[in-house]
Amino acid sequence: MKILYAPHFERSYKFLPKEIKRKFRKQVNYLLQNLRHPSLRTKKYNERHDIWQARVNRNYRFYFLIRGDIYILLDIKLHPE
Repeated sequence: MKILYAPHFERSYKFLPKEIKRKFRKQVNYLLQNLRHPSLRTKKYNERHDIWQARVNRNYRFYFLIRGDIYILLDIKLHPE
């Protein structure tokens, strides 16, 4: 699997705290190894548009599409609670 960063994702990522960026890099490595890695808590976020959600930490989530052997990262943001 490969990672492709959408422009919106790159803009959102740029403004994240350093600690969240570090944690995201760890999580995205898990994603590349195993979509169902327990710490990701991956789930289908929007069935209609085929958008997935995975956990960065308790407060942040990232959103992506799966197209063939590519994960297209769409956004990373605070999780509304």
